[in-house]
Amino acid sequence: MNPIVTPTEAEALRREQGAQFVDARFNLADPGAGRRGYEQAHLPGAVYLHLDDDLSGPIQTSGQGGRHPLPDAAVLCQTLGERGLSNARPIIVYDDAGGAMAARAWWLLRWLGHADTFVLDGGLQAWVADINDTESGNAAHPATTFEGQPGGMPTVDADTLEAGLEDASVLLVDARAPDRYAGTHEPIDPVAGHIPGAINLPFTGNLEDGRFLPADRLAERFAWVDEADEWVAYCGSGVTAAHNVLAAEVAGLPTPKLYAGSWSEWCRDPKRPVEQGHPN
Repeated sequence: MNPIVTPTEAEALRREQGAQFVDARFNLADPGAGRRGYEQAHLPGAVYLHLDDDLSGPIQTSGQGGRHPLPDAAVLCQTLGERGLSNARPIIVYDDAGGAMAARAWWLLRWLGHADTFVLDGGLQAWVADINDTESGNAAHPATTFEGQPGGMPTVDADTLEAGLEDASVLLVDARAPDRYAGTHEPIDPVAGHIPGAINLPFTGNLEDGRFLPADRLAERFAWVDEADEWVAYCGSGVTAAHNVLAAEVAGLPTPKLYAGSWSEWCRDPKRPVEQGHPN
């Protein structure tokens, strides 16, 4: 089942199966921008989920979990139910950044076991161009009981990852921009560089004109993974790494494990090794 849908397919799912829309817009430089944009215009009936408040857990002073720790599953289920989201209906997530934030919400819903979850290809811009049906304000829906258990998507923790760094059968894929991967520019985290042995496949390379590349081109882009028994996706804080996970599923490849803490967790422990430059 293709995890991305076109605006036309999304509209058909809404009309025929009661699909629910989730707006996941977010701007790291302005955390309130996504909510303001949602209130100005959103897809019909869409509810808003905030990256920091809803799609992440509390940041730990120890740095464990990174800058966007995975939320507690029970808390996330409660939030989803309060917004009126239902296990019985498809859920379509979108943003205005090529799926960079929507992929996180998609991954979390799949992690909870909601298989009928999709990302709107092209996001809000594509919807406006193709369907041009939006609402303003805040959509209110009757509360539900959303049920879910973590484990629907594979993950790996820092200790397991570190213990297996010498295992050539495991491939690490860093979704950050090349300069952050190489360590020549690090605007957010206290240490620059990447996890030793990781290759760099920036999530932005999954897109063309704001939409996902066709499956065959994504498969070609991720041809590296054919050399590994398993692969692990990570980024700065576990958000855009989910975009590479999503792209892998679009390409029909095995689902990679997500290192949710990502670089922001890894680099907080001075005992963990760090690599810089462009080995690949």
